[in-house]
Amino acid sequence: QLAQASGLRRRHMAHDAGADLDAIAAVREQFDARYMARDLRGSDSREPIFIVGLPRTGTTLVERILGSHSQVFAAGELNNFAACLSAALADSKPANRLEFIRLSAGIDMEKLGNGYIDSTRPLTGHTAHFVDKLPLNFLYCGLIGKALPRARIVHLSRHPMDTCYAIYKTLFKQAYPFSYDLEELGNYYLAYRELMAHWHQVMPGRILDVQYEQLAANPEQESRRLIDYCGLEWEPACLEFHRSRAPSMTASLAQVRKPFYTSSIGKWQHYREELDPLATKLQRAGIGI
Repeated sequence: QLAQASGLRRRHMAHDAGADLDAIAAVREQFDARYMARDLRGSDSREPIFIVGLPRTGTTLVERILGSHSQVFAAGELNNFAACLSAALADSKPANRLEFIRLSAGIDMEKLGNGYIDSTRPLTGHTAHFVDKLPLNFLYCGLIGKALPRARIVHLSRHPMDTCYAIYKTLFKQAYPFSYDLEELGNYYLAYRELMAHWHQVMPGRILDVQYEQLAANPEQESRRLIDYCGLEWEPACLEFHRSRAPSMTASLAQVRKPFYTSSIGKWQHYREELDPLATKLQRAGIGI
């Protein structure tokens, strides 16, 4: 039933899955070690904490943990960074996505960083830090690193098959068009993994990896590690995130009202037969499941 519904959804979407993969490859090529070693002046702001990765991996949970700290405001999934980048390239009129990526490497990074901060006002600014938890900002880690060198970047990861199954069974409003076909989903997941490995290689020590399963199993230990990475003093309220009355607009809106739990771990195994083509694709790429 899920495959039937997802297939119907995919047939009604005009989406070039190959273009996504080409764009991710172009990002790796453009923002290589040589580029990332360049001394480019960026914004001095320490405010942003970016949470990146794929959807359904615990990004909302980590946002809630951070947002429960007195010095942090959870701003939600902001499209501001991509919007500011597009505005910076408006006069250049890039003909396509690949040219957009190439031209983005030459813009004024300080202007981009400060423009991003300004664009979040008046939503932000009343606390020392704010969280931008748009998962797809993983595409822009290189630009974030240059435009906002003092920003923190937290990368959420989860078991590969749990990640893909959770994405596949979610009906998104507009985003993530790759999520309705197991072949396309597998290809995108592999490209995402390759890009994140690239960022760690060219930006060593800049990105904190948080594994969802470890966070669920050792909530205080992992939460303290997260808070420490963000340069904050520990506050017990960070473990009481489920008591927050702040609204949530993501597919995790029900889960974040509960304390830490582990019942969502390993759910993909209930559908091993149906998900076998995806599992085989990941295993052939060297990813253990």
